[in-house]
Amino acid sequence: MTAVCAGLSALVLVGYHSEALDPAALAALARNPAIRTLFGEPVALDQAGGFTVWRTGTVLAVLLGVWAMLAATRITRGEEDAGRWSLLLSGRITLPGAVRQHLGVLAVVTVLVGAATAAAMIAAGVDVTGSVLHGSGLAVVGLFFVAVGGVTAQMFTSRSAANGAAAAVLVVGLLMRMVGDGVPALAWLRWLSPFGLLALTRPFDVNRGLPVSVLAFAAVLLLALAGRLAARRDVGAAILATAGSRPARTALLGSVPAFAIRRTMRPLAAWSAGIGAYFLLLGLIARSMTEFLTGNPEFAAMAAQAGFPALGTVEGYAATLYALLAVPVGVFGAVRLAAVAADENARRLTLLLAAPVTRLRLLAAEAAVAGCAALVLITAAGLAMWAGTATVHAGLTVGDALAGAWNVVPVVLLCLGAAVLALGWAPRAVAAIGALPAAAGFLWQVIADSIDAPSWIHALSPFAHLAAVPATAPAWLAASVLAGIAAAGAVAGKFGYRRRDLRA
Repeated sequence: MTAVCAGLSALVLVGYHSEALDPAALAALARNPAIRTLFGEPVALDQAGGFTVWRTGTVLAVLLGVWAMLAATRITRGEEDAGRWSLLLSGRITLPGAVRQHLGVLAVVTVLVGAATAAAMIAAGVDVTGSVLHGSGLAVVGLFFVAVGGVTAQMFTSRSAANGAAAAVLVVGLLMRMVGDGVPALAWLRWLSPFGLLALTRPFDVNRGLPVSVLAFAAVLLLALAGRLAARRDVGAAILATAGSRPARTALLGSVPAFAIRRTMRPLAAWSAGIGAYFLLLGLIARSMTEFLTGNPEFAAMAAQAGFPALGTVEGYAATLYALLAVPVGVFGAVRLAAVAADENARRLTLLLAAPVTRLRLLAAEAAVAGCAALVLITAAGLAMWAGTATVHAGLTVGDALAGAWNVVPVVLLCLGAAVLALGWAPRAVAAIGALPAAAGFLWQVIADSIDAPSWIHALSPFAHLAAVPATAPAWLAASVLAGIAAAGAVAGKFGYRRRDLRA
């Protein structure tokens, strides 16, 4: 994370070239609600630092927030669920003390990330005050989500539930930032969002310190709350414990595939709601965005340099933003297969596999259900985008909307194949390896666009091989090759999973 945040900021600064932008066009950019909703409020674009913050600030904050909350739940609730805290807590260290110390280490890490980002920007030759403020904002956002992950780890009895609750906070915060930036009457929502507070600092412009202070205060309160909640529960328990007297829920427990569906339904509903809301909002601003960029070609060129080409038509706009869909859907698939590794590590599969259930049958059921759930997410995003564009009469048909959404299926299949491969050969890193094709592939493409890299560098990202559907026809050959690579990874993972021992 330190390398990504500092390195990407430095790359954008080094590649920045000042352009003689029309002041009237700049004013139009600042007023346009679609631009503000999608990219954030344009501030100090005539400066390298301001342009870099506008282009990368929210993206890096989201990446850091996701990493922070996942790390917080992994080293607290994850370790506790796996039984590795039992011996630790049998000594002089108490449960609240262990939680505070683990979260404290992560808090230091986020500060180091922010400091490295500020140092990289200063080394690239921009203003010290704006760089320090931006780095501090990133650090505090990371600290806030460390605290959120710490609190949800105390509230819920499983790491997956804690991750889901923390992710809901992140998604709601991002949507509140987008609505607050896009609708002037609701600008006050930004004060309730960590990403909105980061934007309100306005580095390289007015350099406000109050929003960072507000967010830091909220993060400290949540950290204190995590310690207090840990003191109110037993080891292995949670604040929101499941009632032991409720009637048994036996639906979808009759077979391995049915159980895989059962435990996927709740996270699928939550992810569908978040992704659907995001793409509905993107659809609602489609017409405003395309009309603005058609009338201001210089900003269309800047958007293309930022990795968002062809935004001047509704079809090109949809095709460009559908590429973003592969990242959360790919991560979803990787997380679902990582749950299998977690169950194995926690010995929850031992009795199941002692019955007449083969490991390959279990793996096939989980992978198939994760793939089908990913298709449901993709379809929900396509329908949400169509509903948004239809509301503003942007002219995107339901067929084009679904075709553009389904165009990212090869990248999602790569994620599933990588996750199965990791489950067979590196079960402790299933989520990270499974998310690599989508998350790292998209980041690689953005960096390659930023530095105008050679074509072979671009080709290393799977996104470089996707056609701009629905603006163009699908690239069937490239999609088939990506699907074949995914299948090869799944076969190799199946072979490794069958050969290795449980928890090996």
